[in-house]
Amino acid sequence: MSGLADAVEEYLIVRRALGFKLERAEKLLGQFVTHCDHLGVHTVISDVAIAWAQLPVGSARWRSQRLSVVRCFASWLQARDPAAELPPPDVFGPAGTRRAEPYLYTDAEVTALMEAAGSLRYPIMRATYRCLIGLLAVTGMRIGEAIRLDRDDVDWTRGEVLVERSKFAKSRLVPLHATTVAALSAYAAQRDEVFPSPRAPSFFVSSTGTRLINCNVESLFRKMVRLAGVVPRSPRCRPRLHDFRHRFAVLTLLDWHRAGLDVEALLPRLCTVMGHSDPRHTYWYLSGTPELFALAAERMERYEQEARP
Repeated sequence: MSGLADAVEEYLIVRRALGFKLERAEKLLGQFVTHCDHLGVHTVISDVAIAWAQLPVGSARWRSQRLSVVRCFASWLQARDPAAELPPPDVFGPAGTRRAEPYLYTDAEVTALMEAAGSLRYPIMRATYRCLIGLLAVTGMRIGEAIRLDRDDVDWTRGEVLVERSKFAKSRLVPLHATTVAALSAYAAQRDEVFPSPRAPSFFVSSTGTRLINCNVESLFRKMVRLAGVVPRSPRCRPRLHDFRHRFAVLTLLDWHRAGLDVEALLPRLCTVMGHSDPRHTYWYLSGTPELFALAAERMERYEQEARP
């Protein structure tokens, strides 16, 4: 292992001790170290990092994300290696990243995506991805959380799942509707029939019985998006797995408004279910929709009328 690889390993240990997962960072930094070793470079050099960030074909945003991973590492590395350089932040455009516009899936699109899973090669893959998409849609879980679920994390009696070691090392219980419990139970029965001797403790399994891998899930999801006919609404509004969290947050708020509940008082509950440490993080997901704005306006008008003498 090279000195740069040792430094990356120490960096990941330190950052993870603070609660960061850094799964993508670990993969990218490993690729960066391999690139540097091939060139005989033993520390972070700006020109090398910039050239590496441009190696794969991708958007300026993706290149910026690759470079930002190296920048974070380089910032830490400079404390122990004065020769390490900090690449500039705006090489591929203005500093900072523009937030992608959430793609709020309709009920019909969720159904179409689940049906598109039926085109996958193996029966267990069809069942896995149909159930996975359904779970993301009705719980707002992060895709990484769903992949990490183990069999023992599902409490069939109480109707909830335990999400362990999530973002910032927090754990939480996510309640499930009875129909969701039934769907998960049906999937588990099919999974156990195909793999009576589990190769992994994971709840969701691949075609070989192992735990799902994020990059493979993303790739197959893009295939299902195409088959389902779900198309981008704009260059910044493209269907992503993460957008199921936005859909869950917005629909929950809509249901509360329609039921006449105290939305402000209930927001901490939504915050807890989504695994946020602060309600401000939940507001990030509450993208305004015409229906949400209309309901909010109606409630405001009603309150004003009630307050009049």
